Amino acid sequence: MHRFFGYILTPVYYLFFWFWLGIFHPSQWLAYNIGGYRAHKYVVDLMNLCLVGTCYLLGNRVSFTNPHKLPVNRPIIFLANHQSMYDIPPLIWFLRKHHAKFISKIELTKGIPSISYNLKKGGGANIDRKDTKQSIMEIVKLAGRMREKNWSAVIFPEGTRAKDGQLKSFQVGGVATILKKCPEALLVPVAIDNSWKMVRYGFFPLSAMEHITLKVQEPIEPGSAPIEQLVLQAENSIRKALGQ
Repeated sequence: MHRFFGYILTPVYYLFFWFWLGIFHPSQWLAYNIGGYRAHKYVVDLMNLCLVGTCYLLGNRVSFTNPHKLPVNRPIIFLANHQSMYDIPPLIWFLRKHHAKFISKIELTKGIPSISYNLKKGGGANIDRKDTKQSIMEIVKLAGRMREKNWSAVIFPEGTRAKDGQLKSFQVGGVATILKKCPEALLVPVAIDNSWKMVRYGFFPLSAMEHITLKVQEPIEPGSAPIEQLVLQAENSIRKALGQ
């Protein structure tokens, strides 16, 4: 059923997906050049709401659960597992009040309508994985902006997508770099499930009738514990939420 309806509905999904990217590219340019960061962020948030809504054209659902009262006047490092690119629009939309920024591959800053422009202007870190020094400097700059503006960051500590949904071990590098510059940041694990199923048949057909969930786990105070222990605690929290 998932594949069958996927064949029928995927063309409709991609039509609207690329329509939104095309519409919001000039909208972002206008917002950024006329209204600055705040106007640009509003447009980006709206774009990601539309992208999340587009998932429903496949018969899919997206649920976000957050039983915790997270601070909006304090930097947060959201540590999430990574299953597909469809993790990202819900994270941007549902975490919008926290000004969540991403660490992205620098290759993505060129050639993709709306997405590339947002990566260049949105305030995240665009890293060259072949250049360790550049990568660290970009993350340090992001941490500085987090501390100055009370922004947050989303990190995928697995380092790559888990295409079968099975959680991989977390790496500490990005989290450690941010905490050195922004030690007051709160660590908040986010468990993402079933977004991998959307692409389990590849990019065509996308899988239909799936339920993607994002669940915020218990926040972790950095304190004086070793960074490896903190990241492992976040990993175990997500692993438990995923039933793995």
